[in-house]
Amino acid sequence: MKITHLSFLVLFLTLSSCYTFSKPEKPENLISEDKMVSVLVDMAIMSASKGVNKKKLEDNGIVPAEYIYKRNNIDSITFAESNAYYAFDIKTYDAIYKRVKDSLSVTRDKYKAIEEKEKAKEAEEKEKERKNDTLKSSKGKLLKRVDKKD
Repeated sequence: MKITHLSFLVLFLTLSSCYTFSKPEKPENLISEDKMVSVLVDMAIMSASKGVNKKKLEDNGIVPAEYIYKRNNIDSITFAESNAYYAFDIKTYDAIYKRVKDSLSVTRDKYKAIEEKEKAKEAEEKEKERKNDTLKSSKGKLLKRVDKKD
């Protein structure tokens, strides 16, 4: 019994150790690394937007994957082949994703700065309204006092 189990174990280890991964062939229409970064950034942004307001996308007739492929002038097969090709080389794929992360960080910082400017502008407008209301209130009180004196 032990010999049978041991035989199967040795056979399994032998067969599994002989299996090797072969690098995928370079696709004819390989997406450049720069364009791959752009596609992956678009995918990350679209994924986030689906999480925030999927209904709005649907109401505007936007199908996320189709939109990304059309925007980058590629098709799903081209993307899949290029993604598989780059994914095989971990160093290249890691470099691509580092650039994606950096690009997303820059974009996030840009929109945060815009948001902060808008908030500051709104706060400034509210302060002006408050001052105007205070002035109007003060003028009204002064006019009432003047009317009472007459």
